[in-house]
Amino acid sequence: MSAYAVTPTVTSSAASDSSAEPCCAAPLPVLGRDVTVPLVTGGEVTYAALDYAASAPALQRVWDDVAAYAPYYGSVHRGAGYLSQLSTDLFENSRAAVAEFLDCRAGDQVVFTRSTTDSLNLLAQVIPADCQVFVFETEHHASLLPWRDARVTYLDAPRTPQQAVATLERALADRDPYGPALVCVTGASNVTGELWPVRELAAAAHAHGARIVLDAAQLAPHHPVSVQELDVDWIAFSGHKLYAPFGSGVLAGRADWLRESEPYLAGGGASRKVARRADGGVDVEWHTTAARHEAGSPNVIGVYAIASACKALTEAGFEGLVEREKHLIAKVREGLAEVPEVRVLSLFGDDAPRVGVISFVVDGWNSSHFAAALSAEYGIGVRDGLFCAHPLVRTLLGSEPQEPGECGAPEAEPGELPQTSSGGTPTLNAIRVSFGAGTPDEHVERFVGAVRELVRGGAKWTYRTEEGRCVPAV
Repeated sequence: MSAYAVTPTVTSSAASDSSAEPCCAAPLPVLGRDVTVPLVTGGEVTYAALDYAASAPALQRVWDDVAAYAPYYGSVHRGAGYLSQLSTDLFENSRAAVAEFLDCRAGDQVVFTRSTTDSLNLLAQVIPADCQVFVFETEHHASLLPWRDARVTYLDAPRTPQQAVATLERALADRDPYGPALVCVTGASNVTGELWPVRELAAAAHAHGARIVLDAAQLAPHHPVSVQELDVDWIAFSGHKLYAPFGSGVLAGRADWLRESEPYLAGGGASRKVARRADGGVDVEWHTTAARHEAGSPNVIGVYAIASACKALTEAGFEGLVEREKHLIAKVREGLAEVPEVRVLSLFGDDAPRVGVISFVVDGWNSSHFAAALSAEYGIGVRDGLFCAHPLVRTLLGSEPQEPGECGAPEAEPGELPQTSSGGTPTLNAIRVSFGAGTPDEHVERFVGAVRELVRGGAKWTYRTEEGRCVPAV
């Protein structure tokens, strides 16, 4: 820390929501909580943002912190001026804050990236050349697809946590040759919300000489995540799911593979010394710190937003946040259970612990049509499709893994509704509702009521298919 640079701070007046809530804790204030949207049936309604699994709304506290810093913005690690020095301190203090949030080990590196996808692609570039990678088919594409230059074993979807561990142990024991290996696993499914047995999978990996990376994109916003308690080698997550705006992510964990590999990107910031050789070439000495993989001018504001979100969640207390989320999960699951036409998707069963992510299909409805009606007629934002986890959704819907299907509604003749999920050829997509620390009870109650009304009474408006999306007809 320089002798004169002081990180700007802000005392937010929105530390908690004053609205009365029946649960033990109030929702945390987030941007957009008072936004109203028009309904096709007339009038306006407060928007119910129930697509947290895609991008969570920014915490008001985070936005206030970023706004307080913005006038002091400067390029980091580059300038001698006050603002550059202050920004450098803020950037590196943010790195320390993330390391504390994740309970990293001494010697671990925190590398700032663009997203979870970027973090896992970075790791895919630094693994040893002869490394074998083991990935369950249940993964988000961010952790399913980056391993293009490695030997990859894709593991079938388990139906219990115990089966997941046993499947991994068999695969690792049978690998040939017995060399470096990496296991990639999610902490919480972005489709079912179910928690995975990360600690047990890490123990299995280490027992067989493998390392493990945790995709915590859906876990970190809902539960405390400790590198040391889970005993994972790396953790990846995104700021935009952790109530922070802007395009930043994190890869945190062991330094050796990161330090020994070529930089993820070549350029300024990653290089310590560059000199011309007599033969006309260039000699480069790369940094051995996290800067090795952070070439170019970094997203300082995005990084600070992540650190602010980490601090805000820690100060709010995960214990209360988890309990309140369980309350919301129970409301949604109990409400959906009262509608016989609704089938909730699950790998591990109804009793599995989960975060606020629930996917389902409705008999008689195409999922894109149902989601469009929720938005247009009730002001409720959910997600429909395959959720960047195509193999998992197809497995949960009972189709063959190779069966074709894509997100959205199939093309239909003008005036015709998309295919439904019952009768004829079913469409391979689902509906996902997701929520978190900023969700009030009223939003999930309105969602459950809207599902019940749509199933029993049908849509009040006519819809058509446009470029693969179901939209209100005008």
